[in-house]
Amino acid sequence: MLAQATQDAARMRQPQGVGLDSPVVRQRMVARLTGLASEPVLRALSQVPRHRFVDPALAPQAYEDTALPIGHGQTISKPSVVARMLQLLSEGHTARGQGHLGRVLEIGTGCGYQAAVLCALSRALVSVERIAGLHVQSSERLRAWQREHHPRLPLQLLHDDGSRTGLAIGPFDSIIAAAGGEHLPQAWLDWLAPGGRLVAPVSEEGAQALLVVDHETNQGRTFYRRQRLEAVAFVPLRSGLE
Repeated sequence: MLAQATQDAARMRQPQGVGLDSPVVRQRMVARLTGLASEPVLRALSQVPRHRFVDPALAPQAYEDTALPIGHGQTISKPSVVARMLQLLSEGHTARGQGHLGRVLEIGTGCGYQAAVLCALSRALVSVERIAGLHVQSSERLRAWQREHHPRLPLQLLHDDGSRTGLAIGPFDSIIAAAGGEHLPQAWLDWLAPGGRLVAPVSEEGAQALLVVDHETNQGRTFYRRQRLEAVAFVPLRSGLE
């Protein structure tokens, strides 16, 4: 499995295309997202070359507002969806107080694009991917990105089941998920620190929507406040390793 994953990673190494590597291309994408996200989120999006995180054959579509396949039945989310979810995280209590997302957990590293954006917004980042092929590919990209652009950021990349209760990795100020099930895994709530916020897609009666969960405290009592927002379309949340 890991040998095949290593071969996949080699195939996915990106050529340095002058046109797509131009900051102007990223700025045009970000300009279309104005109004969806705050300046810090837009600035982070403008720093990451999205085309380096997709298959070279799909690189010309990288800056369109569309989801793209990344193999293994998974996709990279639309830039507008990434911007929206990161903006929701940034509006959480902890993020408002600190000016960043704090210690962040990403469920579903995928191709690594969103994690690269999170590097600019986090105090520390843990990203979990259950598919070995994607984990190997994204780890290679993200380690290189972190060393070059965020060398002081603590970055932990795990090949594991991100919904597994026994995965002792919390607590987190911010949690973001790139796949949705019919309910939130209890582990995610357990890992969310008081004052923290979770953003994830959740399906109810066949309709998937963004769910925002805030871990709040009041007079020594802790509770979870939930908001169901707009409809989205994410890949289903699965358990186990591949």
